[in-house]
Amino acid sequence: MVVVPLPAAVALPAAPPPVVYRHAPGDPLEKFNRHMYAIHQSLDRAVLRPAAMGYKHAIPSPVRGGVRHFFSNLGEPVVFVNFVLQFKLHSAARTAVRFIINSTIGVGGLVDVAKGSAFELPHLPNGFGDTLGYYGVKSGPYLFLPLVGPTDFRDLLGSQADGFFLPVVVGKPFDRLEYAVPKAVLTGLDARAEYDADLKALLDDALDPYATLRSVYLQDRAGEIAALKGASADVSMPGDEIDPAAKGARASATPELGDPLADPAAKPAPTSTGPKPAAAPELQDPLTDPAASKPAVPPPPAADPGAPARR
Repeated sequence: MVVVPLPAAVALPAAPPPVVYRHAPGDPLEKFNRHMYAIHQSLDRAVLRPAAMGYKHAIPSPVRGGVRHFFSNLGEPVVFVNFVLQFKLHSAARTAVRFIINSTIGVGGLVDVAKGSAFELPHLPNGFGDTLGYYGVKSGPYLFLPLVGPTDFRDLLGSQADGFFLPVVVGKPFDRLEYAVPKAVLTGLDARAEYDADLKALLDDALDPYATLRSVYLQDRAGEIAALKGASADVSMPGDEIDPAAKGARASATPELGDPLADPAAKPAPTSTGPKPAAAPELQDPLTDPAASKPAVPPPPAADPGAPARR
């Protein structure tokens, strides 16, 4: 009887380890967020930006400004309530007076009379998301949603409370679709049109536009909450390490933190003579590409009158 030896077992190659997606610190939902960002960009190119630019060219600037003022004025009660909740009664009183002036002299808020030199009561941004942050509620994971943009769990909850304030407290007409839909469409188109050039400046040359936008948003919100507490904070964010275009950017104001009632396309009004202190980092334009800021080149020194002229 012949015994045939069995062949040695063939060693199969080990299966490769599963690929683990490494998200940036502070952005545990990065894979989901990047997918939502891609969807938003597709919608923006196909629908949002063309509609916004058509709105800008079809509607005269004074009319668009009046619409912007009107809806911003309707948000002043939310600002007032949140200043009261934060026990910032002086700011609450200024907001109340501003609302009264613009609702009467300003023809229902169509004209921002209160910010002029006669009253000097500019818009002060505030909301329930700010109040939560003021009392120490953490922001939670960063989140990007189509048609909403960059946010986080705290601000998403706060913005919902902002939106439901007038419908719940006042009721009609703010709880009706006849008001809610035009408001969302008009304010959305206006904001997208007015900040088109700034968004292009920020994102077109960015190595990673998603990371750049995330970094600017997170820095901005950290700076705003720190300012509410009367403190300054180092608001460097993880996104800085991903995209050099975002590196070094400090907390800068979102459109709401700047004066939302000023037409961004309008020329700045002449200022009074005399030097002014530089704006705090938290109050600079968030849509300016941090990588583009370069120190001014000093002028060459004046030539010595006694020196011989060079030929």
